[in-house]
Amino acid sequence: MVAVARNESTSVPRHSQRLLATLLGDYWFWRPEPLPSAALVEIMGEFGLAEQAARAAMRRAAARGAVVATRSGRTTSYGVPARTRETIVAHLTRLMRFGAGDRQWDGRWTMALFTVPEEERETRRTVRTRLRWLGLAPLYDGVWVSPWEVGDRVAAVLAGLGVEAATVVRAEVVATGPVGEPVAAWDLVELRNRYVAFLAEHSALCERVRAGRVGPAEALVARTHLMTAWREFPDVDPELPAALLPGDWPLPAARSLFVEVYDGLGPRPSSASRSSSAGTTPRSPLWPPIGPAPTSCGARPPPRSRRVTGRGSAPSANRRHLIVRADLTK
Repeated sequence: MVAVARNESTSVPRHSQRLLATLLGDYWFWRPEPLPSAALVEIMGEFGLAEQAARAAMRRAAARGAVVATRSGRTTSYGVPARTRETIVAHLTRLMRFGAGDRQWDGRWTMALFTVPEEERETRRTVRTRLRWLGLAPLYDGVWVSPWEVGDRVAAVLAGLGVEAATVVRAEVVATGPVGEPVAAWDLVELRNRYVAFLAEHSALCERVRAGRVGPAEALVARTHLMTAWREFPDVDPELPAALLPGDWPLPAARSLFVEVYDGLGPRPSSASRSSSAGTTPRSPLWPPIGPAPTSCGARPPPRSRRVTGRGSAPSANRRHLIVRADLTK
C-alpha cells in the first residue's frame, strides 16, 4: 500500500534553485528571451530570498544546466533551456488535467509482476520510482497495479531497465480476499485527508481572490505556493476512478478551488513580473480558465477520515488474495 506521507511544508520550495526553476517553468518557459538577473533577484526577493542567495542560486542552476545564462554587455540573463520546454509542457499539462474527471475506466487493472535481484538495489529503486510516475502502486511484493491502460509504457520501463523476470497484464478482477481489492494499494484515508487539508489551507485565499483583495506581489507568491501544493497530488494519486471511491471524495472540490485560484491570480503575477522585466508582459498559454469555478470557496470541506478496517486501509498480510482474468501485455 502506498503511504502518502505529507511533506512537512506545503509552502513555496525552500531550496533556492528549485524556486528559480519553478518560477521560470511556470511563468516564462514559452518565452524565447531570457530574464535579466536583476529582475529575477527582485522576483525571488518576494519569497524572502536575499540578493546574494538569489544570485548564487542562478549561478549554480546554470552550472547544472537547469537554466541557460547569456550575457549582453554587463547584464547577465537567464532562461529555460530549449531541450526542457517539451518536458515542462508535459508536466504542466499533467498538473492542469489532474482531477478533471474526464477519464473513463473499463473496470480492468494494469498489473506489473516482476522480480529484481536484491543485489541490484539501484535498479529496484529506479523501477519503483518510474512505476510511481506512471501511477502504479505496490499491491503485493513484486505486484504493482494501476486502474488505467498504461501497460505498454510499463513494459517499456521494465525492458529499458533490463528487468527480464517481468510480466505486464491488463486484468479483470474475478475474486478477492476480504482486503485484497487492488485499490487497497493506496491509502485512501491519508489521501482523503490530504485533499481536505488542501481545501482548508486555501479556501480563505480563494475568497480573497474572488473579492479582488490580492495584490500583484502577493499573487505571485500565493500562486506559486498553490502550484507547489498541487504538484504533490499526481505523484500520490493516479486519479483513481470514481467507481472505486466514496461518494464524497474531496478531489473534485480541491480541483475546483485550485482552478479558480490559479486562474484568478494569473494576470496578477504577470503584473509583478512586468514591473521587473522592462515592460515585457509574460502570458502563459495555460492561463485561460481550465475548468468551472466552484460555487463557493468557503464551503465546509469534508471531514478528515479516521482509519478503519476495509477498503483502502492497512491490509492483513495473511488474508489477502486476488484472482484475475488477464490479457498479457508482455
